[in-house]
Amino acid sequence: MKNLIIASTSTLHKDGYLDYILDELTVFFKDAPSILFIPYARPSGISYEQYTQKVAEAFAKIDKTVKGIHEFENPIEGIKNAQAIFVGGGNTFVLTHQLYKNNLIGVLQTAIKNGIPYLGTSAGSNICGLTIKTTNDMPIVYPPSFNALAAVPFNINPHYLDPDTNSKHMGETRETRIQEFHNFNTPPVVGLREGSWLHVHGNSIILKGHLNARIFEHNKTPYEVETGTELNHLK
Repeated sequence: MKNLIIASTSTLHKDGYLDYILDELTVFFKDAPSILFIPYARPSGISYEQYTQKVAEAFAKIDKTVKGIHEFENPIEGIKNAQAIFVGGGNTFVLTHQLYKNNLIGVLQTAIKNGIPYLGTSAGSNICGLTIKTTNDMPIVYPPSFNALAAVPFNINPHYLDPDTNSKHMGETRETRIQEFHNFNTPPVVGLREGSWLHVHGNSIILKGHLNARIFEHNKTPYEVETGTELNHLK
């Protein structure tokens, strides 16, 4: 039975890393003393070791130990033996490239189907969708495929931003970019605002957090859903 938290972000303004969601994670990871961390997305180009240390410090607050997948001679075995998995944010193309390079897409999908608790933030959430085509990141590397884990039957846009009428920015809004995606693709897209997450438990997909999410379906007007809404209808 699937058991995932798919969060828009790891950090809210002025909060520490994962602080805003630690209470939720205490319950989510209650049966997992140790968490396998996948640091492949490398935000700002930091090393795997630096990233893993940052995550370990956050999870120490709820008495969890953390080991980075790069510490395993065989990363496939690391996932197969994991009690829980966390895939952090950074660049989604870099993350996806490394997952394919290390032949981890299939083994991650199997772990998720088997009910291993999976937490994703930002890039780690992007890869839970059908593809990574709705990421906000620059394609600084070229993965073999844009196909992702397909843990949910739609795409995700973490860090979703509403248009700012006071901004001097003249580029595309997030909504415009997602509508461009729908000129060539049909899967729905969930725009996750900061501080919101999806809790997937079995066949249930529920929006959590304090903010609404914006839903984009092919050939339909975008609409808002409130926290607590089931999103199983999106296919």
